[in-house]
Amino acid sequence: MARSTLNEPAFIRLTLITAALGFLGLFLFVPLAALLTEALRKGLAAYLAALEEPDALSAIRLTLLTAAIAVPLNLLFGIAAAWAVAKFEFAGKQILITLIDLPFAVSPVISGLIWVLLFGLQGWAGPWLAAHNIKVIFAVPGLVLAIIFVTVPFVARELIPLMQEQGAEEEEAALVLGASGLQTFLRVTLPNIKWGVLYGVVLCNARAMGEFGAVSVVSGHIRGMTTTLPLHVEILYNEYQFAAAFAVASLLALLALVTLATKQCVEWGAMRRTGGGRAAERGESP
Repeated sequence: MARSTLNEPAFIRLTLITAALGFLGLFLFVPLAALLTEALRKGLAAYLAALEEPDALSAIRLTLLTAAIAVPLNLLFGIAAAWAVAKFEFAGKQILITLIDLPFAVSPVISGLIWVLLFGLQGWAGPWLAAHNIKVIFAVPGLVLAIIFVTVPFVARELIPLMQEQGAEEEEAALVLGASGLQTFLRVTLPNIKWGVLYGVVLCNARAMGEFGAVSVVSGHIRGMTTTLPLHVEILYNEYQFAAAFAVASLLALLALVTLATKQCVEWGAMRRTGGGRAAERGESP
């Protein structure tokens, strides 16, 4: 019989745990501590002043705005794509799955250049947009398009395997009993995938707020107008305003920590639900 890894000698387990904690300390905790130290080097007053500066406030508002537009759109797309892939058989199904994964394979900078090629002044639709005084590149619509592209896979890739594993039996039973398509989705499908939806939204939102490469290409770096938080950090750093740059960067670090905490809560809720369901099947208390 194969030996369980739980029965490994204590020194091996201790070595592995020490190596993992050392890696996390070197590449996560030390940089985070250095970031916070630099952000507060000139005192709390300077830290708050950097966050209250008009360009910083504009970057915060723009970051929240673009995420508030991109995340719900990707949520709708992700649910629709996962439903189509998991519940139906159709020609081109594998092509759809491949296209969903495309942003993972394409550099964000390249995706930004694609939008410039399409909607830039010298792009395919550029002359028409200019003639109608419609701004896409170097404006908020371009930022939203770039962020939508790079965050497309997160909700869909979280839901597709989940819905495939669940199958379509419950939906078919609901339809046989007379439920409409909307009732079936709201009362059967959505409750079964709610934790996957939350998990995908958390990851999508984190990527949307922290995206740099794609938005850097399409933004034009117009201070107070098209600079999100990551771009504002770059501008401050290039201008040797290091304390202000680290202060604004600390907001992104805080976002990462909140994302990790939320992710852990979602995973805990999903595990609790799964454990409770299995306990109910055995006739036990969850």
